[in-house]
Amino acid sequence: MGIILTFFIAHWYLSLFFQTFFHHRYSAHKAFTMSKATEKVFFVLTWIFQGSNYLSVYGYGVMHRMHHAFADTEKDVHSPKYDESIFKMMWKTKTIYSAIANKEKKVEKRFTDGVPEWTAFEKIARSWPSKIMWGALYTFVYFQFATEWWLWLLLPIQFMLSPIHGAIINWFAHKYGYRNYEVGDTSRNFLPFDFLMLGESYHNNHHKNGSRANFGGVRWHEFDPTYYIILLLNKLKVIKLSPSNSR
Repeated sequence: MGIILTFFIAHWYLSLFFQTFFHHRYSAHKAFTMSKATEKVFFVLTWIFQGSNYLSVYGYGVMHRMHHAFADTEKDVHSPKYDESIFKMMWKTKTIYSAIANKEKKVEKRFTDGVPEWTAFEKIARSWPSKIMWGALYTFVYFQFATEWWLWLLLPIQFMLSPIHGAIINWFAHKYGYRNYEVGDTSRNFLPFDFLMLGESYHNNHHKNGSRANFGGVRWHEFDPTYYIILLLNKLKVIKLSPSNSR
């Protein structure tokens, strides 16, 4: 039982880390920069740790910029204000994301400028053979180590981690929680101490200062663990914080 729970928790946080670090703060918001060689390393690491949940870095970056530009309007790519249920919102999000990632949707240049692309790699990472390979690996781990029937209930969650992470923020952090700032949308800080989402749940803070590397830090209890990893990587010269985040 302990092996499966450790596997699940590790996958939850590692998958989430690369989403918030690489897709969100780097691709969409350019809170820091990195060399092209380092960027490719993070593409590969993201694929390894997101696995069957791999999100297109380009598709996510473009779509998230659109979310900020049109937050809680009819043009928003995901908004509880305009979708009847969390399932309808996430299906709409998936449809728009896929169209952007596959270059089937025309979007304004302001949303695509500087968003990282590695088309050849993402064609492999987003392919069905890749998804099946990772899914088979997860299933093998469960066959080997699941000692209780209820542990198998965690497996479909692992298949869907990225959509679940997105739903928690895009739905719940626009409906529940507290606000530090009055902004022109419904964003809220979903958790006062973000033990679950590595800083992502400080959504109201983020909507106030989109390019800020630290999503927390406004109140004493707002601890953003991803930010401190960013500071470490900056100190090690793996990345370079943007001037606005270096002060």
